[in-house]
Amino acid sequence: MTLRINMWSSPRNLSTAMMYSWRERSDTIVFDEPIYAHYLRVTGRRHPGDLEVMASQDNDGDAVVRDVMLADYDTPVVFFKQMAKHLVDIDRSFLPKFRNVLLTREPHDMLTSLQVRLPDATIDDTGFPELIEILDTLLDVGEEPIVVDTRILLADPESVLTELCDQLGLEFDDAMLSWPAGPKPEDGVWAPHWYDGVHKSTGWQPYVDKEAELLPGVEHALEVALPMYERLRPYRIG
Repeated sequence: MTLRINMWSSPRNLSTAMMYSWRERSDTIVFDEPIYAHYLRVTGRRHPGDLEVMASQDNDGDAVVRDVMLADYDTPVVFFKQMAKHLVDIDRSFLPKFRNVLLTREPHDMLTSLQVRLPDATIDDTGFPELIEILDTLLDVGEEPIVVDTRILLADPESVLTELCDQLGLEFDDAMLSWPAGPKPEDGVWAPHWYDGVHKSTGWQPYVDKEAELLPGVEHALEVALPMYERLRPYRIG
């Protein structure tokens, strides 16, 4: 039976690096944000390259779940990199058919990075509300949530990825610790707008404090996101 993994993330959370990490496993295929176009259509949110994104994907999220995420695949593992905020106006009954992992980052760090691309970012752009909704869904069905915090991950990638694989019933593969530089065939068409940093990387790099201030209009998003981030903390691995 195929193991289907959704990794639900806020933006600017090393989610693409995580996709590249899983891509290096010989038993896994990966997909990059399959419901992005759906999110753009439903919300009308403007993003860099948004028209190109909408032209590149089916923008009916329920159809994507049925035809892409629940399709038959030959590999033992299928990994879907997902932005939590994309999970809007979609029938969520598919969630129990997947293993759902939550990828989070300290909100100030996340927002100072996000505001470079979205200087008008609000809490709706962070995905934190949807991460909490997914958390509650997992708890309601009696599943122990798996939360990966990027700062803990970067402190000891091998340990965290080993624990993650163990919780998913998989053997850790040390190929997950590095990847070739440059674009990957699985990248979405939005990669030129968002992936410049990760395309220069060849593996997990140590966490570095970044001194950056939030734009005045983004400060409210931090206030709202902080208690949501704290709600996720008890379920972090590593």
